[in-house]
Amino acid sequence: MTNLQTLSQQQFGAHAQNYVTSAVHAQGESLNRMLELVRPQPHWRALDIATGGGHTALAFAPHVREVVASDITTPMLAAAEKFIRDQGVTNVTFQEAEAGALPFGDAEFDLVTCRLAAHHFPDCAQFVRETARALKPGGVAALIDNVTPPDTVAARHINAFEKLRDPSHGWQSTVAEWEAFHLAAGFTVMASETFRKPMDFDDYCERMNVPPHTRQQLRVMLKHAPASALEALAPECVGERITFTLTEILLVARR
Repeated sequence: MTNLQTLSQQQFGAHAQNYVTSAVHAQGESLNRMLELVRPQPHWRALDIATGGGHTALAFAPHVREVVASDITTPMLAAAEKFIRDQGVTNVTFQEAEAGALPFGDAEFDLVTCRLAAHHFPDCAQFVRETARALKPGGVAALIDNVTPPDTVAARHINAFEKLRDPSHGWQSTVAEWEAFHLAAGFTVMASETFRKPMDFDDYCERMNVPPHTRQQLRVMLKHAPASALEALAPECVGERITFTLTEILLVARR
């Protein structure tokens, strides 16, 4: 297990319930759009990689035969299972799994989803290859993740900002990089869309229990970002409240 994976287990294990209750993770324009584009079928068996609070697994559960919700972090899986069971959903099972080395056979699933997690993975290209391996021929992969602009200065600044807030952050790729990962793994990209996601700074920090001195550093990084990063993050201050914007990719591909 890599150091990044160990950090992810520590960070998300300690704050699992925060991700169950997070409005950012529970809903969103891109999640609804994912359902529209994927068009899940009643006979499908689906795998949700890095399920977190379980929101994506829950969204797809009514539309498929079975969802396997997987995560590398045991406390997160336990929190997701309680959350989903409390909704009365019974066709979701839970299994600990690493995104880059899935404990499943070849061609087991009709659908593989992953939402707002891949920027924590140590090797995103390997994750996409594992997704392809686990899918049946003709199966569908659906990804949502935060992305950076192609500008190198902006990408470095935004990733440093995310890493300061959460040490388990790995790297946010660009839209072009995600498309390339999928093409290299043998996928045909069916849809690639981006969404602007408004973020409340205090909520963003509370979710990971960021200490006050780090919050101040993050405020400085927002205020004094390079021009290209400033354009991407679009921070605004209204009184004591700070908001900014992250960009997501929604990519749907067929094996």
